[in-house]
Amino acid sequence: MLHKPELDNSENTNWAERSDFWQAITAALPQKRKRRERNSKPLILCGHGVSLRIENGTLAIRDGFTHYPQSQPKYRYFRGDLETPSRILLLDGSGTLSFDVLSWLAEQGVALARVKWTGEVATVASGSGFAADREKVQWQHDTRADETIRLAFAADVIRQKIIASIDTLEGQFEPSRARKIAIDKARIGIERLSLDTFNDINAVFAIEGECASAYFTAWNGMPLNWAGAQRRPVPVIWLTYAGRSSLAASVKAENRSASHPVNALLNYAYAVKLAQMQIQAIADGYDTKTL
Repeated sequence: MLHKPELDNSENTNWAERSDFWQAITAALPQKRKRRERNSKPLILCGHGVSLRIENGTLAIRDGFTHYPQSQPKYRYFRGDLETPSRILLLDGSGTLSFDVLSWLAEQGVALARVKWTGEVATVASGSGFAADREKVQWQHDTRADETIRLAFAADVIRQKIIASIDTLEGQFEPSRARKIAIDKARIGIERLSLDTFNDINAVFAIEGECASAYFTAWNGMPLNWAGAQRRPVPVIWLTYAGRSSLAASVKAENRSASHPVNALLNYAYAVKLAQMQIQAIADGYDTKTL
């Protein structure tokens, strides 16, 4: 008699949250469209046991399992159906598909892209060999070609990042001189990025660097409470936060090769966020190779 394996609840919860995240990307995309307009929202499949096959001329899809317990979503698309997604993303996981599926997708103009967990596109299968939205990719090329527009776009991205840093400082840190300096510096940077005209991307990065330096200076001295430190002691330097740069780096201060656990966590979190943003960009129809 077969029994269901005992699975760690925390692991199930983590997988469930990841699955909800990718489903949320699809749900957040624009829903309304014109009556005869093709569905531009991508279908994102992930997990183990993904299946794509042709049944009586229709595309039958079964999504994968990412955690337990979980229902396995199923989709069916007909030839010429406007509900058929223009892109299908296979996000890691495992499964099967047939040659007939590739022919069906090519006939219906549906791009199939295999995406690694890092956000890199492993392979693309489509009639045109192209999985992105051509209008969005054209916007990317136009933005890169126009130096003024490109710098304005970069300045706005950095501006939004600095705005978010103020929320972190005000919400997570007690009032202090360092926090006040960081917030004041951030507000000055936001104003400059909103009003100034830039001729060089390094000028934008300089503002970001000044704000980042003040931001992490406000973290200095933050106490860290270690569970079980009596049984498993940690280095004294790990009892407080002392800076973003790594002591394991060369003479020049760098954030790589973290020598402090907080910096290691930050490096990991930033890498995961980058992968998420790359995958979302692919889902939205952008070409990440031109980012």
